[in-house]
Amino acid sequence: MKTIRLRDGKERSLQRRHPWIFESAIASGGADAGETVRVESHAGQFLAWAAYSPTSKIRARAWSFNPEQRIDAAFFVASVGHAVSARALFGIQSDGLRLVHGESDGLPGLIVDRYGDTLVAQFLSCGVERWKSVLIDALLAATGLTQLYERSDANSRELEGLPSVTGWLRGGEHDGAATATDITLREHGWNLSLSIADGHKTGFYLDQRDSRKRFAEWVKQIGAQQVLNCFCYTGGFTVAALAGGASEVTSIDSSGPALERAKANVALNGFAPERATWLDADVNASLRQFRDQGCQFDAIVLDPPKFAPTVAHADRAARAYKDINRLALGLLRQGGVLFTYSCSGGINADLFHKIVAGAGIDAGVDGYICERLGAAPDHPMTVNFPEGEYLKGLVVVKK
Repeated sequence: MKTIRLRDGKERSLQRRHPWIFESAIASGGADAGETVRVESHAGQFLAWAAYSPTSKIRARAWSFNPEQRIDAAFFVASVGHAVSARALFGIQSDGLRLVHGESDGLPGLIVDRYGDTLVAQFLSCGVERWKSVLIDALLAATGLTQLYERSDANSRELEGLPSVTGWLRGGEHDGAATATDITLREHGWNLSLSIADGHKTGFYLDQRDSRKRFAEWVKQIGAQQVLNCFCYTGGFTVAALAGGASEVTSIDSSGPALERAKANVALNGFAPERATWLDADVNASLRQFRDQGCQFDAIVLDPPKFAPTVAHADRAARAYKDINRLALGLLRQGGVLFTYSCSGGINADLFHKIVAGAGIDAGVDGYICERLGAAPDHPMTVNFPEGEYLKGLVVVKK
């Protein structure tokens, strides 16, 4: 077993069972991509078993902090089984759910979502790439499914020195024909279609499942009629607003294919097409245009893409978040509700609250923060890995 030794004083995060070991913390040692290494303190004390990544700034990711643990096929079978069985604790009423959430499930770099009878996996680190075949078999055995599609095309693969890979790993054919990559899932009584081949991430944003339900409930509660859904993607919040009773929902996205999918989702749920307006446009420019036209809305969703992937991008991202929130607050009617989010790992919950507060000051409006929202429970944050709290949301009612 190869060993890496840390610089003096760099062992504290591992002693708190945080799984990341940065390049700058390592004094000596190395290994091949994905190889398991013994991690020791500067004094030679055992700290963890970890997967080594020669090119990433996160140079190693811990598998286990137990010196007696063997990192072998049985370890990964047990880890996958535990993650899958844990989802029964969350009471999720949907056939779309996350089964493995990386570090939070003890499998750094592995993301697995289930859409009906199909699994979609992202292998995003050298460690899970090295154990891919074992993990595939373990996932299919734990779920009893036969279809698994790979979406290992995230930018983080490049940081690991890994190529982009997509396609069927298991079950690519059915009765001699190619297996369909368009899927319709059931959520809160709604039907939502997606593409596991072309959609964002694994095809859909399952992390917003509970927020979509809450938005429908708020729309109904305040009797919202005119609703604005910004960065709408495939229209999950649009369907939620219509289900909540909105008479008209305006949805904005800069992706034409996403808007076409969103239109299909509105039709799939039986809503009249005239209740939905679609804008293939830039959100910031559209918000300014609405302001100049004197438009007002009863409810607004701001669910932008990741503006700050790391803390280094936080300042620039904070300005972008503040700008769209300032404009949105100005477009809300009194008593209207804003659902606003950040999925940026570089923006923590406290900073996001301050950004929205600053946006309110600049807009000359105040509001009640009625709820704090996060990812659905199948995207867990753990005690030892607070970075798992990547999605932050606020529900603001304008005073």
